[in-house]
Amino acid sequence: MSLIEISPSDPTWSTQFQALRASLLLALPAGAVIHHIGSTAVPDLPAKDIIDIQVTLDDLATADITAITAAGFATRPGAPRTDHCPPGLDLPPEELAKLFFKSTGRPAHLHIRQTGRFNQRYPLLCRDYLRSHPGAARAYAEIKQKLAQRFPDDVEAYYDIKDPVFDIIMAGANDWAASIGWTTPPGD
Repeated sequence: MSLIEISPSDPTWSTQFQALRASLLLALPAGAVIHHIGSTAVPDLPAKDIIDIQVTLDDLATADITAITAAGFATRPGAPRTDHCPPGLDLPPEELAKLFFKSTGRPAHLHIRQTGRFNQRYPLLCRDYLRSHPGAARAYAEIKQKLAQRFPDDVEAYYDIKDPVFDIIMAGANDWAASIGWTTPPGD
């Protein structure tokens, strides 16, 4: 089995997200906002069969690691982690900081980010842009599928190419967001 496999879109991904969301609710502090992000959150987009969940908190320090672990999400030593910084941006580390967990059950990634940070806005804008621009979503799907074929066992090579492609998509997404007055949506 390859490390990177792109699956056809599964119409039950949103239902699976809702089940994971329900398991997290009691583990999160008051005011936490939960979103379905990533490719599985975009209808008809092929993806790795991993549900990505973003939890937004006012302060990362309020995350209860013990409660999140009890809800079925494990973290690796060394958390917090940081997200990719697009080329040309000089962002302070706090704009990219996050906590990261993997589900111990159904494959899922939990990204906990702070309200108003660059990395908190990025996946939401990307998701909404791809939902609104099916042509961009189809092109992105083709890139992911070709990368997975070319680098099925080389995660670093896959992301070394995929991340800059995403940065190109996000240039269009930022223009789109400005033109329509896009704002961070309420939780899913």
